[in-house]
Amino acid sequence: MPDGVIYLDGNSLGPLSRAARDRLREVVDSEWGQGLIGSWTEANWINLPARVGGKVAGLIGAEPQEVITCDSTSITLFKLLAAARALRPGRRVLLTDAGNFPTDTYIAESVADISPEAIELRQVRADAIIEAIDDETAVVSLTHVNYRTGAVYDMAAVTKSAHARGALVLWDLSHSAGALPVDLGACDADMAVGCGYKYLNGGPGAPAWAFAASRLHPNLAQPLTGWMGHQAPFEFSGRYEPAAGMRQMLTGTPPVLALSSLDASLDDVVDAGMDRLRTKSVALCELFIRQVEARCAGQGLALASPRDAVHRGSQVSFRHEDGFAVIRALLESKVIGDFRAPDIMRFGFAPLYTRFVDVWDAAEKLAEVLESGTWRDPRFSVRGAVT
Repeated sequence: MPDGVIYLDGNSLGPLSRAARDRLREVVDSEWGQGLIGSWTEANWINLPARVGGKVAGLIGAEPQEVITCDSTSITLFKLLAAARALRPGRRVLLTDAGNFPTDTYIAESVADISPEAIELRQVRADAIIEAIDDETAVVSLTHVNYRTGAVYDMAAVTKSAHARGALVLWDLSHSAGALPVDLGACDADMAVGCGYKYLNGGPGAPAWAFAASRLHPNLAQPLTGWMGHQAPFEFSGRYEPAAGMRQMLTGTPPVLALSSLDASLDDVVDAGMDRLRTKSVALCELFIRQVEARCAGQGLALASPRDAVHRGSQVSFRHEDGFAVIRALLESKVIGDFRAPDIMRFGFAPLYTRFVDVWDAAEKLAEVLESGTWRDPRFSVRGAVT
């Protein structure tokens, strides 16, 4: 970490790990620099998507052959959602949470637009999802942990309800994987997607991964049929024949540098173990809530995250009508959180590297900013391209 920085934004971008830094140097200097094109075989670049997917599988309760890393989260989501919709022909509804992360909704709109059937994208409140699933629902597409508040869906209950009505469920685990235990197998989950750059620390723009239950593989068909998803890509056939299983989810050439960074960073998460990470995560979040509510009473803050840890991911969000300015003022105290419109101050607690002293000091710094009123300086209200 940069000296003196308290980093509470790992739920947006994980920091650089020593393992990732060392692996990238090796790949750049040796595998790419010396091995050149031969490293597709000698360094086994060609199997990076499956190897990295296998590591992710162990964190989310899946089998190695059910997970593969491929494209960005948005593109991977598009592939999975289109594939899921095709598995439920004749059903006309894609169901999602009205508070879902915007890209998930945008992608669902695209899938509905290109569908050969008339498809409705239906958005309802989070607490009305189960009631909204009906016999017209093809796919329920939800983010497991809400990006604003950290509220967690009951994955098993939603999946069971969807299956009872004949629908499939696609889970976005971008704010879950590496932060809290997930058991897709035990929940009988259908599909899932997740990014590699938040709690998995793969680096900015790290590839996403895709999960589909083995029972779906025989009938799975994704819409972006590129050469790496072919059963024999180096035969250069003029006719597309999909590879078996999750390899067909590949499209173009794997991004070797990004995959290598993610591959190395995943080892730290795997070694730590999700149960241990979750125990620490809960303790970090509980401490922050206690300290902020004690030190910042009367300063216009309201807890936006669920108070019960069972229903909360690895982040704590507080509402403040001038939350953006407060977050910007905190930066000058070297406390890095982030802001989500309209009024959410969001603090992520990545248990792999966040210390309890960081939580204590961050609460103190927040209290100082609020009590002093420094956030009222007009320069803290100026918004850049990224917030």
